[in-house]
Amino acid sequence: MAAASVRTAASVALLVTGYYLAPLEGRPDTVAWPWFGLALALLGVVVVRQIVAVARSGRPRLRAMEALGVIVPLLLVVFAATYTLISGADPDAFTEPVGRTDALYFTMTVFATVGFGDIAAVAEPARIVVTIQMIVGLILVGVVAKVIVGAVDVATRRHPT
Repeated sequence: MAAASVRTAASVALLVTGYYLAPLEGRPDTVAWPWFGLALALLGVVVVRQIVAVARSGRPRLRAMEALGVIVPLLLVVFAATYTLISGADPDAFTEPVGRTDALYFTMTVFATVGFGDIAAVAEPARIVVTIQMIVGLILVGVVAKVIVGAVDVATRRHPT
């Protein structure tokens, strides 16, 4: 269990560090969309690989927790980076200019469905990305969580303890 916790914490630290170090500022608007598509594809690959790892694991419940500990932060960083790119290309895309921490905060409020209202998407491209985040977030919570639980069941039947 300790090793899984360390791996998960290291993954989160690496993702957040990479997010803060990535060259996101000063990019033209044309960079945001290809980045976003590539990042969503990468997220999909990670989700599939994590589900397969859970299904093959000898400790599927622990592996499922580790999988969610990678998938959720990756989802949040993907959207935060996209919002940073959008705001950098169009400072009027949100109700206020959005830096990296603001973008992470905004991403978290959308994911948690809290919507504090201090930052809101006002430009159409930003609203499209927010809508996609809402859909992906619902899919992650509903479908991916169910699939991971199913993978735990498969692995438990395969490796009874």
